[in-house]
Amino acid sequence: MTVVGIDDTDSRELGMCTTYVAAEIAERLRQDDWGTVSRLLLVRLNPAVEYKTRGNAALAIHTDCDLDRAYALARERLESLAETTDERTNPGLVVAAHDPNTDTAPDDVVRFARAAIRDHLSIADAEAMIDRHGYRSWYAGDGRGRIGALAAIGAWDALAEWTYEYISYREPDRWGTTREVDHESVFAAADWGYPAVWDTVDRGEDETVCVPHTPGPILHGVRGDDAAAVRTVADRIESEPVAASQLFVTNQGTDVHLQDGSLSTVDDGRAYRLEGQVASEPETRRGGHVFVDLEPPAAGDGAADGAPERLTCAAFEPTKRFRDRVRALRVGDRLTACGEVSDGTLKLEKFAVRDLVRTERVTPTCPDCGRTMKSAGRNQGYRCRDCGTATAEKPTRELERELEDGWYEVPPCARRHIAKPLVRGGFDAPTHPER
Repeated sequence: MTVVGIDDTDSRELGMCTTYVAAEIAERLRQDDWGTVSRLLLVRLNPAVEYKTRGNAALAIHTDCDLDRAYALARERLESLAETTDERTNPGLVVAAHDPNTDTAPDDVVRFARAAIRDHLSIADAEAMIDRHGYRSWYAGDGRGRIGALAAIGAWDALAEWTYEYISYREPDRWGTTREVDHESVFAAADWGYPAVWDTVDRGEDETVCVPHTPGPILHGVRGDDAAAVRTVADRIESEPVAASQLFVTNQGTDVHLQDGSLSTVDDGRAYRLEGQVASEPETRRGGHVFVDLEPPAAGDGAADGAPERLTCAAFEPTKRFRDRVRALRVGDRLTACGEVSDGTLKLEKFAVRDLVRTERVTPTCPDCGRTMKSAGRNQGYRCRDCGTATAEKPTRELERELEDGWYEVPPCARRHIAKPLVRGGFDAPTHPER
């Protein structure tokens, strides 16, 4: 068996897609009878890496083709299809003689794959490991794509949870033109497939999430938990002609990028699952972005100078109605917050309400005249200046809250490929899925 890993063939401006290159390699292997292809992996790496194009995907092809033939074919396809006229596109190819069905990849390659999803790695890290194991490789530019290509080699053993994406591709002469996809048929197909098939549409925004807006070759991509279901949903979509299609096994929708952390130890460029308590009233700033601060939930976890450690969390405008969930928070609410840290700010992907503030202290009213009492002085309670009645402290009143305990998430139109939709289940509290 042979594993072919590829990465970084696309461009933000010029298009292309690494999934398309992988599908082309797999199809050529099948057509030339050089071997069978058992699966294609679509592996989403750390979404916070600055060098990514869009979804930071690396691809692996598992085949019984001879290693030398697989290498030659894959290299030819990368040299032909990668958008290397964009100086930011630096494709990489790594080919390993390895049988994922019977053998485990080397431990250090498995660790490398996990680190590529949650951390930052260097080109030198990849080069050293490729040389250590004697893998065949090729690259263009600075070869940064070898990082993802090597991670794709170890991904099958590094990860335990997989989902599916069925991608349909456009005819090449249509690339860069407006896609012709029937809006209503996408929504009807989405209804048929839900909940096993998710993030196909966004009903709140009336958006066909599965149809991209980039100039690349993808017509639509349907994601879900069941291979047959994603294929059927794709077949139900009415559109321009489909030139080719491919099923991918993927880590999309798994939250595997999140690592447990604390408010005082987070680093930029990584994604976390954090426990905290709301420490400021939510604030809507220019552009419609909503910000709120978290502090440690337990007393005594503050900074050395006595002030509590705080982390600002943000729900940016593209998260749409999710911002209303954040605006509904109050000081003292306890949360689990998930997202990427960038420039010292947590970009919220989802949060769980653990404990809501249910009451508030209010200035008392006079039981005789109904007027609001005034402070009688420091630690002296409150007094009605007209009637002379007094009370020692503020009473409490029940609060009406728009939120409930449990998980809230950004809508499908704002969801990262790797983020887990609530509809998939397996969460530790009630869920309030967006669709």
